[in-house]
Amino acid sequence: MSDIPLRIYHNNRCSKSRAACQLIAEKGIAAEIVDYLANPPSREELRALLDKLGMKPVELVRRGEAVFKEHYAGRSLSDDEWLDALVAHPILIERPIAVRGERAVLGRPPEKVLELL
Repeated sequence: MSDIPLRIYHNNRCSKSRAACQLIAEKGIAAEIVDYLANPPSREELRALLDKLGMKPVELVRRGEAVFKEHYAGRSLSDDEWLDALVAHPILIERPIAVRGERAVLGRPPEKVLELL
């Protein structure tokens, strides 16, 4: 699996995301770091990520963000509506997400990313 590139959807302001990137770097693994706030995934990319994670869109939502509290708290949305929310407000996407080939993990805790090595 070492020849399959590793991609990390990252937010540099997030300590868990920084820790995951540091763990990968300490292992000597070169990873493509995607600042997903500057370059958010499309709806199709997000759907593919969720499939690899084995998660529903609502499971990827950060509930502590102001935009969640203002617009989504207490609401029951469909998978498609949550996908729309994640695309419209990428800050709601939980991070970091590490992807290698057909596998992905949510780096909570950051050590989870090591499962892809």
